[in-house]
Amino acid sequence: MDEAYEVEEAVEADEAVEDRGTRQVEFETMLLSRHGYLFGSRARTADWHLDRSAYILLSRIQMEGPMSIGQLSDAFGLDASTLNRQTAAMMRAGVVERIPDPEGGIARKFRITREGEKSLNDDRARYLGILDGLLDDWTEAEVTEFAASLQRLNRAIERLDGRPWPRP
Repeated sequence: MDEAYEVEEAVEADEAVEDRGTRQVEFETMLLSRHGYLFGSRARTADWHLDRSAYILLSRIQMEGPMSIGQLSDAFGLDASTLNRQTAAMMRAGVVERIPDPEGGIARKFRITREGEKSLNDDRARYLGILDGLLDDWTEAEVTEFAASLQRLNRAIERLDGRPWPRP
């Protein structure tokens, strides 16, 4: 294929994307991802309990119940060594405990502890307070529409990735 033709084709595809607003979605999601400080150490005070990975892992375990390293690996697409390191830190913090598989399987599972439940709920309440403040001047309809759009985007990503997230 001619190199000039490939460039022209790429420009046309790029313009088609721009026409749909996808370029702005890319830009805004990039900006949104940089605001991870809501979970990061710069925003942490003594009132926060969990780092970002513990918050996400505990949220999944809270929704699904006890999970093994293999189940967590399947759910998050992370290798076992990464999850072993993260769950070991969570056990040291007292937010999860290892238990025998309640269904009788060989693998041990991680269950959220009372302390983990409290830490997760406390951090979630703080995070919701931050979001509530950020969306304070939005109407209820705008917040609902935004939430629906985020859910739709997340579901599309989950379909592409093959790792759906359970929803209440």
